[in-house]
Amino acid sequence: MEGEAVAKNERKVGGGGGVSNGGGGGANGRRRWKGGGGSRQHPIIQAYPALLPLPIHAAHARRNGAVALLPLPPPVLVYLHQPPPPLLFPKAAACYGKPRGAPPQRGPAWRSRKPPPPPHAVTAALLPLPHDLELLQHKQCFIPENQTSDMKANHVSTHQNSSINMHGVTTIALRPDGGGVEGTVIPLYANHFLVSFDPRHKIFHYDVDMSPHPSKETARMIKNKLVEENSSVLSGALPAFDGRKNLFSPIEFQQDKLEFFVSLPAASSTRFIATKENGHMLDKQNHKVFRVKLRLVSKLSGEDLNKYLNEEKDGIPLPQDYLHALDVILREGAMENSFPIGRSLYSHNMGEAKDIGGGAVVLRGFFQSLRPTKQGLALNVDLSLTAFHENIGIIAYLQKRCDFMKDLSQMKTRALTDDERREVEKALKNIRVFVCHRETDQRYHVHGLTEEITENLKFRDRSGKDYIVVNYFKEHYNHDIQFRKLPCLQIGKSKPCYVPMELCMVCEGQKFLGKLSDEQTSKMLNLGCQRPSERKGIIKGVVEGAFAAGRNSYADQFSLQVSKDMTQLSGRVLLPPKLKLGNGGRIKDITPDRFDRQWNLMDCHVAEGSKIKNWALISFGGSPEHQSFIPKFINQLSSRCEQLGILLNKKTVVSPLFERIQLLNNVGILESRLKKIQETASGNLQLLICVMERRHRGYADLKRIAETSIGVVTQCCLYSNLSKLSFQFLANLALKINAKLGGCNVDLYNSLPCQIPRIFSDKEPVMFMGADVTHPHPLDDSSPSVVAVVASMNWPSANKYISRMRSQTHRQEIIEQLDVMTGELLEEFVKEVGKLPSRIIFFRDGVSETLFYKVLTEEMQAVHLACSRYPGYKPSITFVVVQKRHHTRFFHREKNGGSTHYSDQNVPPGTVVDTVITHPREFDFYLCSHWGTKGTSRPTHYRVLWDENNFMSDEMQQLIHSLCYTFARCTKPVSLVPPAYYAHLAAYRGRLYLERSDSSATLYRATPLQTVPLPKLRDSVKGLMFYC
Repeated sequence: MEGEAVAKNERKVGGGGGVSNGGGGGANGRRRWKGGGGSRQHPIIQAYPALLPLPIHAAHARRNGAVALLPLPPPVLVYLHQPPPPLLFPKAAACYGKPRGAPPQRGPAWRSRKPPPPPHAVTAALLPLPHDLELLQHKQCFIPENQTSDMKANHVSTHQNSSINMHGVTTIALRPDGGGVEGTVIPLYANHFLVSFDPRHKIFHYDVDMSPHPSKETARMIKNKLVEENSSVLSGALPAFDGRKNLFSPIEFQQDKLEFFVSLPAASSTRFIATKENGHMLDKQNHKVFRVKLRLVSKLSGEDLNKYLNEEKDGIPLPQDYLHALDVILREGAMENSFPIGRSLYSHNMGEAKDIGGGAVVLRGFFQSLRPTKQGLALNVDLSLTAFHENIGIIAYLQKRCDFMKDLSQMKTRALTDDERREVEKALKNIRVFVCHRETDQRYHVHGLTEEITENLKFRDRSGKDYIVVNYFKEHYNHDIQFRKLPCLQIGKSKPCYVPMELCMVCEGQKFLGKLSDEQTSKMLNLGCQRPSERKGIIKGVVEGAFAAGRNSYADQFSLQVSKDMTQLSGRVLLPPKLKLGNGGRIKDITPDRFDRQWNLMDCHVAEGSKIKNWALISFGGSPEHQSFIPKFINQLSSRCEQLGILLNKKTVVSPLFERIQLLNNVGILESRLKKIQETASGNLQLLICVMERRHRGYADLKRIAETSIGVVTQCCLYSNLSKLSFQFLANLALKINAKLGGCNVDLYNSLPCQIPRIFSDKEPVMFMGADVTHPHPLDDSSPSVVAVVASMNWPSANKYISRMRSQTHRQEIIEQLDVMTGELLEEFVKEVGKLPSRIIFFRDGVSETLFYKVLTEEMQAVHLACSRYPGYKPSITFVVVQKRHHTRFFHREKNGGSTHYSDQNVPPGTVVDTVITHPREFDFYLCSHWGTKGTSRPTHYRVLWDENNFMSDEMQQLIHSLCYTFARCTKPVSLVPPAYYAHLAAYRGRLYLERSDSSATLYRATPLQTVPLPKLRDSVKGLMFYC
C-alpha cells in the first residue's frame, strides 16, 4: 500500500560504527595508488576511525546527515476576509471561505494564473495540514475563478445537492434522503467506537521548533525528557506530540513562549569534550544538546466540531485543527511500546513476528482513525499487518535475501560479481542498521557499498597514521574480520563511513522496502485471513487495552472517553438481480439464489458468444510429458467453448509451437516469433494462447509485443493447470477468451431502464466510465504513473468496456489527459451506439479523502471540456469515488446484541449500510456485494461527490449492486463496481508495458520526473477488452 517516512540518520558527534572518510569524500575519498611493482598496493582512503568524533563543518552539516528534518508541505496562498489570528493550522472556515465580490476571470480554465484577491481580503501564507491527516472533509473549498470559467460556460448544475456556484465554491453532493429502505434488515456490528469529548474543554496548541532538527524518533525522546524535567513550567501538563511541529496541552503553560535545552546521550564510546562545535552543542558528559522553542499558536475549542456533528444544516466546515489534535492525543497514549507505520501502530504485544522468508517478517498491529459520523465522533480501529525487515545480522539477512549468499564458506573466499554486488546493494540500500562491536544507541542508514573489498580498505586517522581496516578492528576491538572478500557498508553520504557487514545488525521496526515475492505475499495474506469472530475479538482487545478509561493517560487528561463497545447498526441485504444467459439461441434467465450468489453455466450458453476462427498456440518451456497434454487441451477447450455457445475453431492456423522458456528473456527473438505466427495467419490472427512452464517476468514483454506491435489478443495459462484440465478451469478460460474477443458472458434480464425507470430510458443511452491511476513501487523515484480510463460501449446492457491508457507525471494522482481520453471514448461510443450518451456515470478509484475536492474540480472540468467539443452537448454527470483501502468491517449480531450462529461467517452479498457510521450529511454508503471466502469481508465505500442525475439512495445502491453481477471474468458478483475494476486491470496492463525482462534494455527507463509515453495499441485490439 502506499511508502512511509523513515526517520533519517542523525550523525551524532563521536559515533560512527566503522571507518569514516574525513578527507572530503568523492573522488578524493576513493583515490587509488598505482603501484609500479608486481605487488598489489592497498588503496589509501582519507578517513577517520568511527569511534572518534568527526569534524562537522557547518556548510555541510545538512548534507552529511548531521541533521534530518521531515519538512512540512509548502505554504498555500489563501484569501481571508478578516485578519486571522496567527494560527499555524487555521480552521477550515478561515481557509476555505466564500470570496465576496471576486471580479470575473476570463480565458481558458486550464491556464494557470494566480487569481487576484477579493476586495478587502487579507493575503496570508498558511501551512497545510500534515499529509497523514486523512479526515480532510471541508464542506466548501475556494477555487480560483479562472479554473472554472469553462465549466460555467458549458454546464449549469440543476441538482440542489451538488454545485459549482458562480463564485467557484465546490459543494460535495448531500444525501438526497434519509437513506435507503430496500432489502431485508440485518443486525450488524461495525468496528467504530463512539468517542465522547467535552466541547468546552480547550486544547492549547503550541508550535515546536527543535534545533538541530532531529528525526521523528529522536524528537519524541526530546519531548519526553523535556516534560519529565520541566513539569512545573508546563503547569503539570502531559502534552501530546505529533513528532513534528505540533504539541497539544490540556492546560495553558505559564508563558506563551518558552525555550528549553534538552540533552540526550551521544555515542558512549568517545571521550571528546567541547562546548559547541559547528552549531551542535555538547556538554562535558558527551551529551548532544537540543534547543527547543515552544510558542502558543491557538486555543482550540470543540464547539465547532459539536455543531458539525449535531446540526443538520449544511455549510458548517469540519474543524480540521481540533480533529487533528484529538487524533494526536489518542495516538500518543497508544504509542507506548510500539512503533508507528503510517496510521497504524505495531507491537510484539499483539503476537510474535512471523517469518515469510526473504529476510521479511510480518507483525500484527492496529489501525486507528477518528471519523465524524452520523452517530457522532467515532474511532475506527482495525487489525493491520505489515512486512518488516527481520531484526538479524546483515550477513544472515543477505543469506535470506540473496540465493548466492547461502553458502557462507564460499563467501569467505571469493568476491561478489558485478551483478551480485548490484543485488546486494539494492537489498540493503536505505535500511537502518546498528553496530554490534561496541556499545552505542546510534542508528545509521545504508547508502551503498564500498568499491573495494574489506581486506583492501585503508584509512588515515586525524594524526595522519594509516590503518588497514581489518587490522584496526583487531587492534581496537579484538575482532577478526571473517568476510574479508565482501565490501563494507557505506553508512555516510557526503562523508562516507565504512563498516564491515558482519558487524552490523538490521534495526527493528523497519517496514520492508523491497517488493514482496508472490510466495511472500501469499504467506502474508494467509496470516491476515482471520475469520470474523477472531478479528472482532482482536479489535475489542486492542480497544480495551489501549483506549479504556484509566489505560490512556493522555485521553484522560483531555476528557476523552472511548466506548469499549462496537457500534450497533442495521444493514440491509439487497436481492440479487435476475440474469440473462443463452441456451442454444434461446434466452434463459437465472437468479443467483445460493448463499454466495454464485451461478453455474452447466446447461447454459453465454449471453453472446464470439467467433474465433484464426487462432494459434505457443508453448514456453515444459517437459515432454507436459507438452503431450497440448492436443488434449486444444480438443477439450474447443468442446467446452462449444458447450458455452462460443465458436472456437478445433484446428489452429499453425501447428502448436514449442519454445524454450528462455525465449521470454530475449525481446527481439520473441517479437520475431510472434510476427511469424501472425504472417502465417495472413495477418488475421484473432487469438494466441500461450502455455508457460511457470510464471515469468517475460509475461510483460509478451503482452506488450502482442498488443502494441503484432495486434493480437493473448491468453496465458500454466502447464500445472493443463495436467488436471478441470471442468472449472476450462470454463473460466473460455469466459476470459469470450470477453476479450468481443463476446458477452452475462447480461441483466431486467435492464437498467426497467430497474430504475425514473433515471434511465432505452432511448437515452448512458455511458458508464471508470478511472484509476497506478503508481510505481515506493523505491522507484523516476518511473511514470499510469492512468487508465474505461467506458461502456453498449446500452442498455452496459457490459462491454474499452480502455484508454496514458503515462503521466511520477506519482501524480490527478488524471492529466482525462479530457483527451474522454473525448476518444465519446467518439467510440457514437460509433457503437449511434448517438452521444445523455448521462455519464463516472466511477473514480483510488482517491483519498484529502483529494476529493481537487479530483472533483479538476477531473470534472476535464470531462466537461471533452463534452464541450460537441456543440450544445451537456450530459448529466454523476461522479462517484470508489474506496477499498479503508478499515471499516461488519460483523453479525443478534437484535439483542448477543452473538449468532452466523458470527463466524461474513455478511451476505448485497449487504449495504448507509446509516450510523456514514457521513453526517454527505451521500455515501458501504456495500459488500461479494461473498468473502477467506478472512473478513471488506465492504466497498462509495462516495457520491457530484450528482446531476438526482439519484435517490435506493437507486444508486441498486445500480451499483446490479452492475457487480455483470463482471466478465467470473460467475459471481464482485466486490468492486465493474467500471472501476476494469480501469484497475487496464492500468495494471499499462504498467506492464513499461517493464522489461531484459535488464540491459533502456527503452522504457526514464530520468527522474521524465514521463515516458506508453506504446500505442494496434487498432485490431483497441476496441476489445484485451486487458480483462
